[in-house]
Amino acid sequence: MRTSMRTTAAVATAASVALLLTACGGAEKSDDTAKDKGKASASASAAPAAEALSAAELEKLIVEQADLKGYQVQKAKAADVVPSSAVSTDKAGCKPLADAMSFIATGSPAASAQRKAIEVPKTAGATASPEEALGALSAPVTSVTLGSYDGTGAQDAFGSLKKAGSECAGGFTLLGGGEKTKITKVAPETVSAGDEALAWTVTTDMDGEPFVTKVVAFRKGNTLASFSTLSLGGEVKELPKAVVDAQAAKLG
Repeated sequence: MRTSMRTTAAVATAASVALLLTACGGAEKSDDTAKDKGKASASASAAPAAEALSAAELEKLIVEQADLKGYQVQKAKAADVVPSSAVSTDKAGCKPLADAMSFIATGSPAASAQRKAIEVPKTAGATASPEEALGALSAPVTSVTLGSYDGTGAQDAFGSLKKAGSECAGGFTLLGGGEKTKITKVAPETVSAGDEALAWTVTTDMDGEPFVTKVVAFRKGNTLASFSTLSLGGEVKELPKAVVDAQAAKLG
């Protein structure tokens, strides 16, 4: 149980394809279609291709201590951030969701940045009761990951997450840190942020006991933000709304 818990904590603290349909009609209709296609092509050519932000630019946009009251915000340590290749799944389609749970920017970002936001208990300190001390140890910890992408990379990454949430609803196995973690259920939640957003309640089997975490992702332009919240108490009851809202506000 302890080894699995540490692995899950380390791993956890540690989305579109466009189809073009072309129709053929009579001579007069073909002329109109050609004109419309010409206008569309000119418009597409005029629109600049999305360029990814640099790591330095993301560092200025990710949530910090001043953005979140009631939280302790820390920059992720090198040991917290693992390469995407270090995490895999038994079902290939579930990999994007596993990444979002593991301090990894989904897909192929040009740059990324990470933070930890730890909810501060209302009462703590030397005079705290045993119950309060236990509550402090069980305080929800939210990992925040920003990824910036070229072209349609952010939309593609978001699309892969949406697909994973549906295909992996019945669970999958996450492999990381040399151990297997059994995800038994991925249930959708409702969230609003950025241009489009997704959220899930993820239940993990920890030696026969359920371990509940929350996962959120939203896209703002060509930046994708993902959040994974866990508690050593074994269950997170709410989405990290304050953290998500603060990050959404910072991205504009």
